[in-house]
Amino acid sequence: MKKTEPYHLWSLLLFAVILNACDPGQKSSVNESGTHTNNIPSLKYDSARAIDYGADEYGMKKYVMAFLKRGPDRSHDSVTAANLQKAHLENIRKMAEDGKLVLAGPFFGDGDLRGIYVFDVAGIEEAEKLTQSDPAIQAGRLVMEMKEWYGPAGLKAVTEINQTITKRNITDGQ
Repeated sequence: MKKTEPYHLWSLLLFAVILNACDPGQKSSVNESGTHTNNIPSLKYDSARAIDYGADEYGMKKYVMAFLKRGPDRSHDSVTAANLQKAHLENIRKMAEDGKLVLAGPFFGDGDLRGIYVFDVAGIEEAEKLTQSDPAIQAGRLVMEMKEWYGPAGLKAVTEINQTITKRNITDGQ
């Protein structure tokens, strides 16, 4: 039996979570025992939104997923490492503002797999060009492995939704 790479399992888990979380019609309520329940109404197809999100007939589209891995050069002093991290986060913010990055985040723990990006771009070549703008990549603290990924087109709405529930911006340094 072929051993499954850990990121394949993470991709499947991420996909399941996104499918559950991306439903804008999902309502949450609290029952008498204080437990949250989800009341999911029947939603109608929205052709304008499907076009806006680039959805195919299944509500899906191609993205490029990048797995951020520990790079070969981790010898930076703490001040340099902190400055690189701040610049890395600023680069993430810029790519998101430009509409090229729809999802990013670190993994918990201290393993070699550090985080993910999900790019809304034409292909791996364009995503690689974007990652080359990252100071942490340039410094060798991180490396990327890219895979084309077929995921829910509604993933693009996550960024919009998240802006409405965010109190502090991670790049503010506060």
